[in-house]
Amino acid sequence: MEPITLVEVPDQLVLAIRKRGNYRIVPELLASLFEFVFKKQVAIAGMPMLLLHETSKEEAEQADRTGTADVEVAVPVNGHVRPVGEIISYTLPGGTMARIVHLGPYEKAEESYDRLFIWLAERDMVMKGPIREVYYNDPREVRPEEIKTEILVPVG
Repeated sequence: MEPITLVEVPDQLVLAIRKRGNYRIVPELLASLFEFVFKKQVAIAGMPMLLLHETSKEEAEQADRTGTADVEVAVPVNGHVRPVGEIISYTLPGGTMARIVHLGPYEKAEESYDRLFIWLAERDMVMKGPIREVYYNDPREVRPEEIKTEILVPVG
């Protein structure tokens, strides 16, 4: 079990797609984003991520059930890219973030989230922006227990 740490994350220029729906649309959104990236031959500068805009576990669960979740996927890029259609480009703010690495299936990430939020509460830290899940490998290419997801929570 990896320790929870505080890290400094730099601002990142990203390409992103943001829609309302259930979290199960994440793979479809990532596929659309990468189709654009490859078609335009955009230089990728980091791993793909999901930004979770709901502010609590309960809010996220309800938004997922009702199909109203604010779902955003992004990929860091080198240099500005002109947005087209649903693809947007902006600078994702960096800052101090609480970090935990979850190893295993996405469906079991709740354990890592619970540990992280207990850790934050014990230190009176408050979430200051969307949670980021950074995906380090492709679940279609590794066994479920090898899936690596970095969870970052902006704190203040």
